[in-house]
Amino acid sequence: MKIRIALYGALREADSRGHVELGVPLGSTIAELRDLLAAHLHEHAPAIPAGLVRRSVFASAEEILRNHRKVPEGVELAVLPPVSGG
Repeated sequence: MKIRIALYGALREADSRGHVELGVPLGSTIAELRDLLAAHLHEHAPAIPAGLVRRSVFASAEEILRNHRKVPEGVELAVLPPVSGG
């Protein structure tokens, strides 16, 4: 299935459209999606630090999605990198 992932913060620099679309096997978990996104960024946006995706949170419009959860079908997801401020 195709998943559209909105990019925010430093991850937005990976694609000028502000999102990426990835092919994900049906039944995949968020942890597997995280690995697929990290591999995609390594290939297409090598300036993005590899650890950034590992420290980021995946979310739907309704909730934060933990690594053990299945990737929801037909829903746009967002990947939110850690934020610091002052």
